[in-house]
Amino acid sequence: MSPKVSKEHLKQRRAKILEAARAVFIEHGYERATMKHVMDAAGVSRGGLYQYFSNKEELYEAILEERLSSEYANIQNVLNMSEGSYWKLLLKSIFGDDMEPNDEMDEMAPSNLEFFITGRLDERRRKYGQERYQLGIKVYQDVIRAGQESGEFSSKYSSDILARSIVAFIDGLALEYAILPNEDVKLKEQSNMFIEYLRMALGVEG
Repeated sequence: MSPKVSKEHLKQRRAKILEAARAVFIEHGYERATMKHVMDAAGVSRGGLYQYFSNKEELYEAILEERLSSEYANIQNVLNMSEGSYWKLLLKSIFGDDMEPNDEMDEMAPSNLEFFITGRLDERRRKYGQERYQLGIKVYQDVIRAGQESGEFSSKYSSDILARSIVAFIDGLALEYAILPNEDVKLKEQSNMFIEYLRMALGVEG
């Protein structure tokens, strides 16, 4: 009779696998990464890995799910408090806690693009990508809408269109980052210009 394994231990082991998998996808990209890479990086057996994830696609979706769901939950918690500046919250949702751009790109961004683009003709992955896109849009849309309702933001442009422009900008930078030398992307310069675009579109002074 095998010993019982606590739920907390299983949770920690799953988190360890996801952390190792993230590093593998950053190093190899989505297409070239293998489950064997993840097994070696996480220090688990084949059975130990497949106990949690039946294939690479499922594993990658778990990484995406955790991050985006966490970001959305954090934004909702702040919105429910109804305190502070919606402009600062929008910048935080785009650029992180520092609320200002730098020359560092999300290391998973190229692999994320690769995952969705290579799966664009697969019905299941395409549907999943559409669902992820809609949740990504909602992260920004909810902040913009709340700012418009409070009067902090102009309502000249719809929150949906503005949120879509943010996602399009971020995805465009990710594509450049994936194919160009880092110094040619000019992340900080492009991001600062995009901030000015958002200021104008939302009627934010300063």
